[in-house]
Amino acid sequence: MLAKVFSGAVLGLKGRVIEVEVDKRGGMMAHFIIVGLPDAAVQESRVRVRSAVRNSGLTFPMGSYTVNLAPADIPKRGPAYDLPMAIGVLAATSQIPHDELSKAMFIGELALDGRLRHVNGILPITDLARRQGFERIYVPAVDAVEAALIDGIEVIPVDHLTHLVNHITGVVPIPPKPHRTSVVSPPTFTTDLADIKGQEHVKRALEIAAAGGHNMLMTGPPGAGKTLMARTLPSILPPLSQEAALDVTRIYSVADLLTSEKPLIQHPPFRSPHHTISYAGLIGGGRWPRPGEISLAHRGVLFLDELPEFGNKMLEMLRQPLEDKIVTLSRATGTVTFPANFMLVASMNPCPCGYYGDPERACTCSTAAIRNYQKRISGPLLDRIDIHVQVPRVKYEKLTDNSQGEPSSVVRARVLAARARQTARFAGIPHIDANADMGPTEVRQFCPLNREAHQLIGAAMRQLQLSARAYHRVLKLARTIADLAGEERITTVHIAEAIQYRPRKNEFWMA
Repeated sequence: MLAKVFSGAVLGLKGRVIEVEVDKRGGMMAHFIIVGLPDAAVQESRVRVRSAVRNSGLTFPMGSYTVNLAPADIPKRGPAYDLPMAIGVLAATSQIPHDELSKAMFIGELALDGRLRHVNGILPITDLARRQGFERIYVPAVDAVEAALIDGIEVIPVDHLTHLVNHITGVVPIPPKPHRTSVVSPPTFTTDLADIKGQEHVKRALEIAAAGGHNMLMTGPPGAGKTLMARTLPSILPPLSQEAALDVTRIYSVADLLTSEKPLIQHPPFRSPHHTISYAGLIGGGRWPRPGEISLAHRGVLFLDELPEFGNKMLEMLRQPLEDKIVTLSRATGTVTFPANFMLVASMNPCPCGYYGDPERACTCSTAAIRNYQKRISGPLLDRIDIHVQVPRVKYEKLTDNSQGEPSSVVRARVLAARARQTARFAGIPHIDANADMGPTEVRQFCPLNREAHQLIGAAMRQLQLSARAYHRVLKLARTIADLAGEERITTVHIAEAIQYRPRKNEFWMA
């Protein structure tokens, strides 16, 4: 007898419907074959399914079972096909009716006693089931909160295979999981701008970066507070919209980084990988491509502390994602694309000892050592960074001053107002959420300059030898500064401040 059950696979961040066909033939010995490019975990489902069915008080009749996972040209991996295989076996042996199978999708790993265990990628698979017109999806109970984030489909939480069979046969129905259309939790931040002494110009740069989603590089001696200030950035960033939150949560679902207590990523992620991270860890990859740190930082912040220590080859890999906002990984098993629209915030010392250009402590590095250290960061990568700011050491008088600066809540209010202007400005334009996302067409449309501003930026281009990319980045930065000031037009004041954030070789960088 033949039974067909539907499940789902995750390819990158996209789902694909998988048909699990179970064919049962008579015989005196149990023979179980799985075809359709299964990996080792899928092949081991034979043992888990047989034990789970028998230990659930159900019958696993003797005979020959052939399980086909279609389409057969897509590699199948992981234990998520345990549940649909078990349901297919029960349907093929007439222990449950076939009526429910065509309307639902099943996903879950089985324990040997019939319990259902957590699997990753529940969110994109649930979204796939909704878009493909399935009425309901059966998922492990521990994953039901995550699946219930998707509206428009009934989510059935399953603890045990026995409970599922009783539900399908109508003995004891399982109530569906209520949908969580709006999940709001107050943000918690470990650092606040009010706790940082001095560095007012760096705080201003952080505010501009947060308001427009701009990349930023802080350069200064050790102990000046670069890392601390970078970690305050989440406290002034606006929360994610519902659409953006689901977008980010899909990535974390595939990466298996969600918990039942926190099924939705509501606030911009802040990722801070160590400089010993591998290429696959930073960019993404592996035999079965997984998202890297640049994708986990999507719609948030990627903070690279001690930037030159990451190595030139590793940093050059960031150039394409910084421009295209996506990363494409090609493997023998296929090509997948992950989103990578992140703010790059980095910090570095000006030289190996850290004190080149410091007015109070002499640098012990040779000229060659300084030049080689700074050459670890290429010009094309520096050109993609909007804000370059120097972070000097903090004076004793500032450190011992009991007065506090602006708290993050006040700065965040200004950032929210600037982002609201950008949301209204870019309404109806896809893939543009902030000023930093603008392309040449949008820059030309939304960043008009008067005669004085044209003269100022023209002089800056000649003196600083700005590239065409840097020209557009100055305009986008000026647009953000004008938004923070609540002004519709960009003036020379905004252009002048934006130009101040371009790098200068006569400061820390060697000529």
